[in-house]
Amino acid sequence: MTGRVVVREYTQSIHGTPEEVFPLLCPVREGEWLEGWSEHCRLVQSVTGVAEPGCVFITVHPGEPETVWMVTRHVPAEGIVEFCHVQAGVEAVSIEIAVTGAQSPSSVAIRYTAVPLPGADLVRFEERWSQLAFDEDVGWWEHSMNHYLATGAILRYHA
Repeated sequence: MTGRVVVREYTQSIHGTPEEVFPLLCPVREGEWLEGWSEHCRLVQSVTGVAEPGCVFITVHPGEPETVWMVTRHVPAEGIVEFCHVQAGVEAVSIEIAVTGAQSPSSVAIRYTAVPLPGADLVRFEERWSQLAFDEDVGWWEHSMNHYLATGAILRYHA
C-alpha cells in the first residue's frame, strides 16, 4: 500500500462572483447550500466562527468513522482555501480550492489528493476515488452551489 496516491481534479463554473462564492467554502457556510452538511458537521475550533487557518471541524456520516478536518490555508484575497482531513483507518486527504474570475461566473478549481491509511479497505477506497464517483460528487456540489446562489435555497437531492 505504501506510495498509493490518488489525485482528482475538477473545475466548476459557479454563477456568482468570487466575492460571493469564496465565503461559501467554509465548514459553517456550507450548511447553507449543501444538503445534509449541517447535520453531519460539528465545528471544534474557530476564532471567527467560520473558515480560517487552523479551523478544525469534524464530520460524521452513518456507518463511517468520524472525519477530522483542518483548514490549512485560507487566503480570501487570492481566492485560495485548503483543507486536510483524516478518517482513521481509511484515508488522509488534502483539498486545494482556487476561486478565480473578475465577475460571474467564477471558476472554481478543485484538487483532491487521497492516500489510503493502514487498515483501509482498498476496494472501497478505489470505488470512492474512482473518476466517475469523484465527478458525480463535485458535480453535485457545483449544481447545489449554483442553485443556492440563484434561489437562496438548498437543492434537495431526492426532490
